[in-house]
Amino acid sequence: MKPRDDLIASLVDDLAPVRPIGNINALAILWLLISALYVVAIIHVFGPVRPGALDQLIGNGRFLFENLVGLASIVLVAMGAFRAAVPGANARRVGLAGVLMMLGWIAMYAVGLLSPTFEPSMLGKREYCYIETLIYALPPMLVGGMMIRRLYPLQQVKVAWLVSLAAGMLPALYMQIACMYEPVHILKLHILPGVLAGVMGAVLVWLLARFRSNT
Repeated sequence: MKPRDDLIASLVDDLAPVRPIGNINALAILWLLISALYVVAIIHVFGPVRPGALDQLIGNGRFLFENLVGLASIVLVAMGAFRAAVPGANARRVGLAGVLMMLGWIAMYAVGLLSPTFEPSMLGKREYCYIETLIYALPPMLVGGMMIRRLYPLQQVKVAWLVSLAAGMLPALYMQIACMYEPVHILKLHILPGVLAGVMGAVLVWLLARFRSNT
């Protein structure tokens, strides 16, 4: 028994207490709040919002509902990302609910192709809104990635996809107020770049994992 006791003692000698992770949902909400404030601020720095957009948001129930569903889906996807980054945390239902709700949100704009919320208009058009959506998503993606990396994620590609998707959809959502409201334009130049941000994050992490495994 003596060698066994010595072996156990040698294994635990250098162990140090690990700080508890804390409230994962609160961490996700903190990241979302910081990211949302940044996105709103940077969009306003580089151009005004669509004239009358806030009045439309308050006065049109359908427009308000679209945006609330979009916001709720982003919150759920972000929470799913942070929970999936913690081994053993119950994340599957939250992330799946967020993705399904996000698909429902996108479907609302597809319905708008036949029955738009407003009369399609070029009012408030931002010339490079698709580039803005991608670029503005990058800082939240990087910050979210660094925060999640400290949680020891086992499914790194999945987690990167979820947090990058949430980051990409934040500017995509605010573009409904900042840019022109026209369903084809929204789907191609707001929503698609937001989705691509999620794909970019997942691909980047996958490539990094492959590179590390080959070195």
